[in-house]
Order: sequence, then structure tokens, then C-alpha cells
Amino acid sequence: MTQLAGPGGLVVAAPRSGAGKTTIALGLMRAFRRRGLAVQPFKCGPDYIDPAFHAVATGRPSYNLDTWAMAEGTLADLVARHAGGADMAVVEGVMGLFDGVARSGQTARGATADLAALFGWPVVLVLDVSGQTETAAAVAAGCARYREDVGVAGVILNRVSSARHLALIAPAFDRIGLKLFGAIGNDDALTLPERHLGLVQAGETADLERRLETFADALESSVDLEAIRAAARPALLQAAVGAASGLKPPGQRIAVAQDEAFSFMYPHLLDRWRAAGVDILPFSPLADQAPDAGADAVWLPGGYPELHAGVLASARHFHGGLRALAGRSVPIHGECGGYMVLGRGIEDARGVHHSMAGLLRLETSFAKRSLHLGYRRARLLVDCPLGSAGMEIMGHEFHYASTLSAGDDPLVACRDASGASIAEGGARQGSISGTFFHAIDRG
Repeated sequence: MTQLAGPGGLVVAAPRSGAGKTTIALGLMRAFRRRGLAVQPFKCGPDYIDPAFHAVATGRPSYNLDTWAMAEGTLADLVARHAGGADMAVVEGVMGLFDGVARSGQTARGATADLAALFGWPVVLVLDVSGQTETAAAVAAGCARYREDVGVAGVILNRVSSARHLALIAPAFDRIGLKLFGAIGNDDALTLPERHLGLVQAGETADLERRLETFADALESSVDLEAIRAAARPALLQAAVGAASGLKPPGQRIAVAQDEAFSFMYPHLLDRWRAAGVDILPFSPLADQAPDAGADAVWLPGGYPELHAGVLASARHFHGGLRALAGRSVPIHGECGGYMVLGRGIEDARGVHHSMAGLLRLETSFAKRSLHLGYRRARLLVDCPLGSAGMEIMGHEFHYASTLSAGDDPLVACRDASGASIAEGGARQGSISGTFFHAIDRG
């Protein structure tokens, strides 16, 4: 049994990465907000950078919705609780519309199309038409007809070079009967700066407000916003599906590192912990702040420690605070960059070694980049801040660090999305633990 819930929602997707869906999604979010609407943003898939941009564009926290890593109850709970108080929901897709992993995870394969189908949200398809004319309509027609359970409400053309270019494209959409919401010109101002893990973080983009206003201006002048809003539909929720238990908080008073070096924290985890009545105690290692001495757990998220390795190496109060809590057997967990900082040292891109906390034996290097990317299904070998021994955790790994040395006991037995065993085992030593993957939901 299904029921309609929340305001009208839609999914901004594209046939491939790099087509401009982030720019278009941010422009739509800000344009609708300027019209006085409360816009609830979501991000499809395991991305911790885009949601921060969504939050600035809308003034509301953005939450990841991941059909591979999240149980259906977790997804339904996030949509019901956070979209319920908004006027509309805008979801930014991931990769190409139908791109997912080969095997289903907890709910589906992680594709944008899976999420659109699950909630019955229509798709606004963004097409990069640079170097194309009528072929753009053929691509759109293929996307619109590929799956019966996924509806394409219409198309926004991106990177249109001229009025003549548009005139060569538009008639084909009339022939295939697919709505053309508008067209955006090929403008260098409609971009965001990037680095090796994706976009430069929202907090580091000094002119972000100006950029967002520019994006919204482009949408206002070139796209039929009222038609897009009219196409939005409430989410279809399974009435029998309750909220999943998710990842339980590792303590009642959790010190969480939060600054430019430690910013990759999934918003839904903090949301769940706060809903459970937990006290979140933020601190900044870059400012040489120690975690709260009264914390009963410490969480070091991922981020860009390699860009700040020298500062982190000299942060004596931060290191001392970690060691003092470790001496009292307070659980301390690090993910990806946080895991590396708990180790003995990080070698930066120039090959310079920087000493870290030394609570684990891990040594990592960015001098020889090695891409590690993909979903992870991990079985916990012992009790730790992620849960109890034997529990399965769904997560995602994305980094370029190579391991120079390790030596601690493994924390997890890990498989990738295809079910193959992989080397990622995390580490544990006393109350200290860490993994290269970011935990998303309980399996």
C-alpha cells in the first residue's frame, strides 16, 4: 500500500556526469527560494560536497538519499520528515540517470532512476548539447522510454551556443512530444571551481552567493520555472515501511571534528544522532582545539587533511586531547581523512612527511596517488562506534591515498558492491578505530 506524502518533488538528472546538473539544480533551488518557496534539497548517492552547496542555496540542510546503501525505511523517513515542512523538494541526481552498480544493495542499485521510481518523482533531464543538434532529442527520447517506472517531465538544454543552435534543436522535441522547459547558454560564469575529490567545498568558495544568484538569474531568464513547479509530484511512500534504526550514536556526548580539514560528514547521521537526543560537541583541529574532555565518544570525519597536514601536525592541543581521551578508553573513530589523522603520519603530495596523532599504526601517502572508489558492505569484527560485532554496515570509499604501512588488528571484513572481498579492513587498537570508507546506514 502506498500513500502520497510531502510537497511536490522532482529529480534533476542527466545522461552523464559533467552535463551541468549541479549548476542547474542549484539554480532551480535558489530561483524557487527567491520566489518565497521553502525548498527541501536532497542529493542522490554518496556525495558529501554537493549537499553543502544545496544548504547555502536553500537555507535548509540537504540530505543524501542512496538506494544502494540505505534501507527503504531510512529513505522514507528522511523524505517524510524533511520534505514535509517544505513547499517543494528538489533532488540532484548522481552520474547518468540510469548509472548504478551491477547488484542491488538495500533498496536498489544506487542509480538516480531507482530513486525517482521509488518515490514517483518526475525527472527534469539536463542535456549538454554542445556539439549536438537533433541528436539531443534522440538522447532525451531514449531516456524517457528506457524504464516504464521513470517519468521524464521535460528537458533543460545546457550549453546552447546561439539562437541558431537552439533553432536547430527545439523542433525535434515537438516531434517526440517531450516538454522543453528552456535552454541555458554556454557561459563560463555558470561553473563552480573543482579539485581532486570534486567541487571545492562550499565553505571555501568565497563568492558562492554571487555564483548562486548568477545561476538563479540564468534559470529565471531562460527556463519556464512555473512549468517545472507544476510538474513536481508528492512522494509515494510505502505505508507499511517504518523508519530504519540506522547507525546508532556511539555515545551521548559526541565530540565531532568540524572544519575545512574534517567536513565530509553525512548530514543524515548527525540528524539521526540529534533526533536520539545526543549532544554534538563540535571542535576544530585546524584551530588546535582539543575534543571536549567530557565527551564519551569522538568522531573524526573525512575531508582534506592532506591539504592541511602541516597545521594538523603542529596542533599539540588537538593531539594531546585525543591521547588523553584514548588513555581513558573513550571510543575514538575516524573515517577516511579522519582515519589517516589517527595514524602515525601523512605524506603530502610533495613527499613531505607530517606526524599525526599516532593512535594507530597507519602511514599514508598522497605522493603516489591511488584511487579507491566504490560502495562497501562491511561486517564488523568487534564492537566499536559503528555498532556491535557481526553487524553489517553499508558505506562508500573515495580517496586517493596509498597505504605505506599498517599493523593494527582489522576492524571489518569488507566487500564491494559486486560482492567481491577487498583489502579495506580498517583498523582498531584499544578504543581507537578507523576505516577508509564512510558509513552510511546499517545493513
